[in-house]
Amino acid sequence: MAGDPLSRVFAALADPTRRDMVTRLAVADATVGELAEPYDVSVQAVSKHLRVLEDAGLVSRSRDAQRRPVHLEAEVFDLMTKWIERYRRQAEERYRRLDDVLRDMPDDVDPLPPPQEGQQS
Repeated sequence: MAGDPLSRVFAALADPTRRDMVTRLAVADATVGELAEPYDVSVQAVSKHLRVLEDAGLVSRSRDAQRRPVHLEAEVFDLMTKWIERYRRQAEERYRRLDDVLRDMPDDVDPLPPPQEGQQS
């Protein structure tokens, strides 16, 4: 998947099945078979979902004897959090400025002037 890392992460998390897998991996590592259990899809389909998550850097796979656990790479969420936080702060600042404007408006000002004769309301 081409694009910047943040775009790959958001694209990977756009699918509800992949988001559910990430939620489950946040609790504990799991194998592909364990991740496939609650879904009515093949292990191959789950492997494709995991490949997308892996390409986005959200998960990694390791080898533990015969077991191949999938591990959530939680630090990738820091990238998302920083991006979201930046826009949250900008939105809060806009709301703060709007609050200031509204607070400074006189209470007796009619927000809409009455229609003039000949004009429709």
